[in-house]
Amino acid sequence: MISNMKNWIVACLVVLLFFIARSSFGQAIPEHVSNDAIYEFLDELASEKVISIHSAIKPYTKQFISEKLLEAQQADSLLNKRQKKEIAFYLKAYQVWDGKYDNPYKDEKVNLLNKYSDNAAISLTHTGFVYRDSNFAAVAKPIWGTRYRTNDNGSLTHFWGGAEASATIGKHIGVWASVRDNTVSEILNWPGNFTRQDGGNYKIGLDGQNSGDYSETRGGISLGWKWGHVSLSKDHVQWGDNQHGPNIIDSRAPSFAMVKLHLKPVDWFEFDYLHGWLVSEVVDSTLSYVSQYGEDRQVFRPKNIASNMFTLHPWKYTSFSVGNSIVYSDMGGAHPAYLIPFLFYKSIDHTLNHTIQNQNSQLFLNVSIRNIKHLHLYGSMFVDEFKKDRVGNDTLHNFFSYKGGLRLQNWPIPNVSIGYEFTHTYPITYKHRIQATTYATNNYGLGHYLLDNSQEHYISLTIKPISRLRLKASYWLAFHGNEYAYDGGDRDIDAKPVLQDKTWQNKTFLLSASYEILQNVYFKLIYENTNIKGFDVDGQDAQYYLDMYTPAYYQGNQQTISFQFNIGF
Repeated sequence: MISNMKNWIVACLVVLLFFIARSSFGQAIPEHVSNDAIYEFLDELASEKVISIHSAIKPYTKQFISEKLLEAQQADSLLNKRQKKEIAFYLKAYQVWDGKYDNPYKDEKVNLLNKYSDNAAISLTHTGFVYRDSNFAAVAKPIWGTRYRTNDNGSLTHFWGGAEASATIGKHIGVWASVRDNTVSEILNWPGNFTRQDGGNYKIGLDGQNSGDYSETRGGISLGWKWGHVSLSKDHVQWGDNQHGPNIIDSRAPSFAMVKLHLKPVDWFEFDYLHGWLVSEVVDSTLSYVSQYGEDRQVFRPKNIASNMFTLHPWKYTSFSVGNSIVYSDMGGAHPAYLIPFLFYKSIDHTLNHTIQNQNSQLFLNVSIRNIKHLHLYGSMFVDEFKKDRVGNDTLHNFFSYKGGLRLQNWPIPNVSIGYEFTHTYPITYKHRIQATTYATNNYGLGHYLLDNSQEHYISLTIKPISRLRLKASYWLAFHGNEYAYDGGDRDIDAKPVLQDKTWQNKTFLLSASYEILQNVYFKLIYENTNIKGFDVDGQDAQYYLDMYTPAYYQGNQQTISFQFNIGF
């Protein structure tokens, strides 16, 4: 019965989208969230009031980026010399996705390694093979990178390599795929570690070594029209404005499969939805078995997330967003009710689970204000559990995380920006009593990287003296309070003291220089001065907390120098 309902829902959606697509146009291929340079540049242009963007939901599509770069190029009088050069640089790469279907190679000579025809070439601009005609556009390129770190604890290496390809077919279909293998000499991001390093599902090294490797495959297919798109993909997302990690949905965890929907039927409103298939890593003993060769076959319990965000733009440079999500399991797979994009999922949960343990639901808020030229003000809130009886009660607290920040760009000094961000998260936020419905995938949290009962101050100074060169200094002070278990047996869980004792603290000063040699080809030099320590709290010694939250390589007072070169991300 449930399976038939799912089939009818999918069929109805396909028919509806078919008729929408026939009367409009549009394509949608995402630009991965790891491309910091283009995202920071668009943010800068938005703060200058050259363009307007909704920066709380990422990734943007390549088509959207192309549109905004063209829009900025037309505002020539509002741009300085460095900005004009960067727009010209990025447009060369993104013009293949602008939907105009003109010939981009007639006059291009310097950046072509080999021109096969007026439609096909190997291009330095795209760092790979490019083809475009009136019905089909495609880019295929290699991925390769290396990072070398050294400090008093020794030297570490990280190598990655693979390939990626993207294509548009006709006026509505976009497809993309990528694969990269990663090899690290020491794993720096286990689940539960307090680090901004990307996580992976590692194959552990032999003989007890802390080395490992993991593979990350991303890709998808989308159907786009003038005011929206829908996609089936395995990818990363970020929800929530931020400078040092969002507190709504972060991209540190391994990518997961999802259906996404984006709608913007009018200038003052847009809507985003995703339904994802997470990895619980909770073994289902009833489905697990021993193979004929005596090997254990472990089957994980299914785990899903449904999430939406409604955004109003009352003024051109102001956005207010509100949304909700639910992480659910033990429903026989994806449930039809959570495939409806526009609903309040906690209310559905109360209907479906009236006499059993509820699922894990959340609320989101985000505000972004760019009405004052050069200045971006923003804030976001993640609400895990809220009861009005706790408001105004000094001994009780709700479970939420809030973030606020500002970024001042190109004033009073051109090509210089300064930023500040504050994040505070109350105890138990992001935790759940049921292991199969935690706010995580592959055991990596989907929320803020410091998890619950934590606080962080972050400041940064960025200088862009010439096009494509970024010099950045940043400092953050982060600490985590007492670690509380959420096992359902503690009736006073909402009375746990907030940041009463420090268990862990991180003071980091970072200097980095990054130059984009060609499109998505970088050389980076990074210096980190880190002081990360634990404390003797709650019957555990300092080393216990250090080992829990920080890899051994970065423990204590360390000065680390890194060199990185990469082609693609």
